[in-house]
Amino acid sequence: SFAIRHLNCQGGIMITASHNPKEYNGYKAYWEDGGQLVSPHDKNVIAEVEKIGSIDEISFTGNPALVETIGEEVDKVYLEKVKALSLSPEVVERQKNLSIVYTPLHGTGIKLVPDSLKNFGFTNVHIVEQQAVPDGDFPTVVSPNPEEPAALELAIRKAKAINADLVMATDPDGDRVGIAVRNGDDFVLLNGNQAASLLINYLLTKWSENGKLTGNEFIVKTIVTSELLFDLAKKYGVQHFDVLTGFKYIADIIKRFEGEKTFIGGGEESYGYLVGDFVRDKDAVISCSMIAETAAWAADKGTSMYEILKELYVEFGFYKEKLVSIVRKGKAGAEDIQKIMDDFRTHPPKMLGGSNVVCIKDYESSINHDLVTDAKEPIDLPKSNVLQFFTENGSK
Repeated sequence: SFAIRHLNCQGGIMITASHNPKEYNGYKAYWEDGGQLVSPHDKNVIAEVEKIGSIDEISFTGNPALVETIGEEVDKVYLEKVKALSLSPEVVERQKNLSIVYTPLHGTGIKLVPDSLKNFGFTNVHIVEQQAVPDGDFPTVVSPNPEEPAALELAIRKAKAINADLVMATDPDGDRVGIAVRNGDDFVLLNGNQAASLLINYLLTKWSENGKLTGNEFIVKTIVTSELLFDLAKKYGVQHFDVLTGFKYIADIIKRFEGEKTFIGGGEESYGYLVGDFVRDKDAVISCSMIAETAAWAADKGTSMYEILKELYVEFGFYKEKLVSIVRKGKAGAEDIQKIMDDFRTHPPKMLGGSNVVCIKDYESSINHDLVTDAKEPIDLPKSNVLQFFTENGSK
């Protein structure tokens, strides 16, 4: 994403299966702004693909003279841009010995995350050596997904052994990060909502302290991400926007407001975050650097990220999130899923978790239905087969 923008390219492709099994290997397609394709470009590309009747119609004749391999010079420019995001260099200087354990989970993060942490000024970074070598078989984990607690086991074991303060693990293609923070003698795994809330809280606090907030700044989250991010935005008078699931929609909002408003940061519950607008996709190099700075800031105040999270819950109310995945495979599975969704639309629940349902958002019909007043408002987002139920006690 950065290279597309830096080199003024028309687009880009990244081949990856990330933390998924190799059968899922495919590619992400990016447009000239560095964001993944959204409408109408995504539909136009697929329309071209569908015109191809046979693989024999495709010319595989290349011109090697047109291939230009980029090197470390792009990495250097990128890392300097990341370093410029720092909001508390003096704090990092005081807390440079903050003990950090980092694992790339056999992925690409090893190439840039340690360099970026060093660039920020952190001098006490420990790598999980067993997971430091890129290996597509991911021999030390069942799944190299930082959302899975088991993926961080080796890192947490090392952190306990050396009395570290922070654990960070990036996924194989280096765009998402999972973290564990110290709580006494133990470590607490934070989910994506909690990590995003701590990061946004730090960013908005420092922007406010530094006198940089003008009322024209904004943050973005996806519709399935915690409302705590919006609570924080409201506290600081920062504009806030919801988008459909997928970081391409966050990139699209940044593009829409380019030159008009200033993007501070954004994130999604699936452990993907972004600070600054020179990259247009979730970025674990940026995220690790800014999360480490958040931890240093907390330590400098004589507290910790875990304690700050609890303080946020006291201030705004307690948030607890749980993700349940229901898998239905194949054509029959797709039909089963649609039937479930149809049933929810026809017979929506009146109560969830002991609290009355007071609002239903249907992103397929683009209607926000207030059940208390019976008022219906349009949802200004692309259509998607998603239903959300909001209850009287503030649950979603």
